[in-house]
Amino acid sequence: MAIKIRKEDALNYHTQGSPGKIEVIPSKPLSSQMDLALAYSPGVAEPCKEIEADVENVYKYTAKGNLVAVISNGTAVLGLGDIGPEASKPVMEGKGVLFKKFAGIDVFDIEINEKDPKKLIEIIRSLEPTFGGVNLEDIKAPECFEIEQTLKREMNIPVMHDDQHGTAIISGAALLNALEIVEKDISEIKLVVNGAGASAVSCTRFYMSLGVKRENLVMCDKEGVIRQDRPELDDIKKEFATHRDLRTLSDALAGADVFLGLSAGNIVSQDQIKLMAANPIVFALANPDPEIAYDLAIEAREDVIMATGRSDHPNQVNNVLGFPYIFRGALDVRSTAINEEMKLAAAKAIAKLAKEPVPDIVNKAYGESKLGFGRFYLIPKPLDPRLITTIAPAVAKAAMDSGVAKNPIKDWAAYELELQERIGIDQRLMSVVISRAKKDPKKVVFAEADNRKILKAAQIIRDEKIANPILLGNRAKILTLIEENSLDLQNVTIIDPLEESEKLSQFADILYKKRQRKGMTLADASRLVTQRNYFGAMMVETGLADAFISGLTRDYPKTILPSLHTIGVKDKTKRVAGMYIMNTDKGPYFFADATVNLNPTAEELVEIIGLTADAVRFFNIEPRVAVLSYSNFGSAKGEIAEKMAKATAMAKQRFPGLIIEGEMQANVALNEEIQRDVYPFSQLINKKANTLIFPDLGSGNIAYKLLAELGNAEAIGPILLGMNKPVHILQLGSSIREIVNMVAIAVVDAQIAGRP
Repeated sequence: MAIKIRKEDALNYHTQGSPGKIEVIPSKPLSSQMDLALAYSPGVAEPCKEIEADVENVYKYTAKGNLVAVISNGTAVLGLGDIGPEASKPVMEGKGVLFKKFAGIDVFDIEINEKDPKKLIEIIRSLEPTFGGVNLEDIKAPECFEIEQTLKREMNIPVMHDDQHGTAIISGAALLNALEIVEKDISEIKLVVNGAGASAVSCTRFYMSLGVKRENLVMCDKEGVIRQDRPELDDIKKEFATHRDLRTLSDALAGADVFLGLSAGNIVSQDQIKLMAANPIVFALANPDPEIAYDLAIEAREDVIMATGRSDHPNQVNNVLGFPYIFRGALDVRSTAINEEMKLAAAKAIAKLAKEPVPDIVNKAYGESKLGFGRFYLIPKPLDPRLITTIAPAVAKAAMDSGVAKNPIKDWAAYELELQERIGIDQRLMSVVISRAKKDPKKVVFAEADNRKILKAAQIIRDEKIANPILLGNRAKILTLIEENSLDLQNVTIIDPLEESEKLSQFADILYKKRQRKGMTLADASRLVTQRNYFGAMMVETGLADAFISGLTRDYPKTILPSLHTIGVKDKTKRVAGMYIMNTDKGPYFFADATVNLNPTAEELVEIIGLTADAVRFFNIEPRVAVLSYSNFGSAKGEIAEKMAKATAMAKQRFPGLIIEGEMQANVALNEEIQRDVYPFSQLINKKANTLIFPDLGSGNIAYKLLAELGNAEAIGPILLGMNKPVHILQLGSSIREIVNMVAIAVVDAQIAGRP
């Protein structure tokens, strides 16, 4: 099922904080008068003179080499049509975000108020000094063909109209693999294309470059088969017109091997699919509704291989598999174009990657156990971290082999490391967790459901199928808040503990038995279970819920205590700990303990290190631990330094397979150059620290909050470590986004806990 997007949510998303989705951030320090003098006058004159002497120096002294223009005139936006340049800007900003997220490419979006193709060409061409590449977007056909072809011919930087070529490249890769599975020769297949717009035309041309024969092709538009005898055909339709005596889509589909739909939703019937040849390949790529629904196509033909543009079915044809990495490879070799050889290389690289063993992280991200090449896995998944290191090098090499690369790559191993540094799994951590959660949603009980943020988060997680929320609190108050905030929470379970006399009695008995030798009477237990933090935790303990979320409105210690009394800690675990994930521009860092243990001993720190390392592995990341202090390997004396040194030594003995180093100062832990120069024995050299263990709660708490406020890092947590069942305590005043992230973590935690 597609994600349900509400108007209010979409508008709020674009207005929260700074309007829009992008900003410009300086890449150099600007903290002193000297910095400013170097950045601008008078220092800026020096790179200007160097570029004047040799224009190629613009790539050395400016951001041009990693800067792409996403350009539109707003004449063919999404499914909205000609809405104008201003209205297209949110889409172009969104495209820029994808470039940055998936390939580390910076983008300026440029919306141009001009429909005349010749004038538009002139404007775009004049921008060449600014950009390393141009991505044309949402420009209507047939003008888009002329615009792209002219710009490719006249500009000396890579230019691509993604609407045309993105779908062609991705679906082309899927076609190659589908044909391999059904053992059909691409030169012999009969292809039917429904649609005659920019994407359909480009896909058809690309398929022909892959080997489809012109005489085996039939293209249809809304009037039926494009025949040579049809009057008033434009030049593009004449290119694909058939001489065969076919008039309708049904006529064309009879005996066809492949159907490619880039037209409108729900226009192909099951009977029409049944007309196709054995082992038919159906690419129904209209969005949001394909030409024929996935389930209907599968029902019509057991032998069908089906692809759509949707994420909720196998074989999603998504342009994000292509354009970020194609431009990445083109920019990295300073290609003067994106030519046919580079597009073919991208398609073949994508096709080849689908045949390789799927990493565990990808299986887990999509809640699968055995993703592998076949009818339901033709192309890689968008969250596959191997895409950038597979497609970008293939494109770069094709650029070099075809003679359009001005800066050839010499060290491919180093280039792969560079790509991993630019972007990789680290920046997609929560996307992976959320995807895993969606595959098997669990029941999550919220102790503070009489709060607007909680209710809003509950709506989101219900709509996106991350979890099945259970709302705990005063029923009347919750219903009033739902109505006042126009929330859609129909059919969500609401439980008022004061209405649950039978459960209260049951929970009191259980709690009393757990705590009777620790000073608790039955009367105490009966009183406590009426409190939502006890009631919710007891629901998890008794199996009525899978995970418990609280802490939004209460202090952390007051919130955690009921869960410790009811659920308790894991076997062989003496204490719990708290960890924060700090999502930074350099990837995620894991901070512990930042919430629970006030001043742990060396022995207690060893247990915290073990709990934290297990938690980091939970996110499919190998922990590399730095034990922090004000001292470097005994350089300073004192109680804290000695405690951290002792903890490091003990942890190395207890966890021999764990990469761990310390005691050390924070800057040393994160700076490999210092380690190489001064501490060459460090185990963290070439294995960058990602897990930081603090000497006490105060230092850990201060560090994560400073980084969140001043370092432009997103804090995810606190994640409670060591509990016997999934319990997660929100930070006081958490945002809706933070609540959703925590719920996703709780769900995956519950998925793992529920495995035999």
